[in-house]
Amino acid sequence: MNSSIEWLEAGAPHAARWRSEAAIAPHAKVVVGDDRLGADAAYRLLADGTAILWRGDWQNARQLLQALTQRADRQARTKSGPKPATPAAAFAQHRRSQGRRAALLGLLLVPLAADYSVPLHRAQDVRQACHEAYGPGGEDSVVALRELLAVVSAHEWRKKGIPVPAVEGRIYPHFGVFSPVRGEYVDLVATAPLPAACQLAFDIGTGSGILAAVLARRGVKRVLATDQDQRALQCASENVQKLGLSAAVEVIKADLFPAGQAPLVVCNPPWVPAQPSSPIEYAVYDPDSRMLRGFLGGLAAHLAPGGEGWLIISDLAEHLGLRTRDELLGWIGAAGLAVLGRLDTRPQHPKASDRSDPLHAARAAEVTSLWRLGLASG
Repeated sequence: MNSSIEWLEAGAPHAARWRSEAAIAPHAKVVVGDDRLGADAAYRLLADGTAILWRGDWQNARQLLQALTQRADRQARTKSGPKPATPAAAFAQHRRSQGRRAALLGLLLVPLAADYSVPLHRAQDVRQACHEAYGPGGEDSVVALRELLAVVSAHEWRKKGIPVPAVEGRIYPHFGVFSPVRGEYVDLVATAPLPAACQLAFDIGTGSGILAAVLARRGVKRVLATDQDQRALQCASENVQKLGLSAAVEVIKADLFPAGQAPLVVCNPPWVPAQPSSPIEYAVYDPDSRMLRGFLGGLAAHLAPGGEGWLIISDLAEHLGLRTRDELLGWIGAAGLAVLGRLDTRPQHPKASDRSDPLHAARAAEVTSLWRLGLASG
């Protein structure tokens, strides 16, 4: 969100550009804080809905955010209430709790100069990170410290990349683009039998370009990778280039499918039908299963005769009571598709074994699958 935020400082009105990747409106109540402000007093301000524009030491601001995070988590545990009766209720409660936590911690703000330098004592150099995330600067602005630290973290991941054996190299995620940190779905695409003589494939919603790169490494001569998010398109293009796969992979801006048909069409849609609260969450949450249903509904028209559509999806939504297996099978059948087979794997991420996670039961039962879909006969 690009608008102005206003505040009083030393008795005079001030304003600056407001930055929020989550499209949060500029805060109406803003006070100036510095190193004299203790964590308890700061927490009371945030809990009252008052934002704090930090003018003290940068390192102290980071320590204050940590202290506020501890207080927010402690408060959430003491006010958790009765245990939800259903997995869906537990998920809804978890999302509400996470939303309140994010809103409160997002009230600690820091200034950015026109060149993206932070005008605070002992400030970290965040200029390159901000340029990558926000584009050219040009004016003073204000941003939540929590968002700025996420921008810096994304910059570090972009610098060092994530090793992915299936692409014989690294994937460099950009800010706002989902990072392939869960390798099980990548391994499914890397090992599933390719359709006979598969020389062309579509990768729908490519994100970082990881699955398009896997298919190219497997010998598919031409892969059309689509996305409609500009950051994803740039990220995928850069990854393809760094992997030396530009001759095989073409990144295209499209809402789901490119023109034409292919013997293999791959899609890894967001796995949970819920409303995202920030751009990065669109890789995880799919409101009303729109992308999933859009892929299934359009697949038959883009499959070459004898071709396969690979749907890579977790059953976490089923364990959370947000979607049933019968619903998924119903959408497949209504789209004129048939299930040719399915490859399953169990996630290995830490949350699957974290019993303190409020969604532990669902995560522990989760299975990630590659559904092989074809045109229904008759």
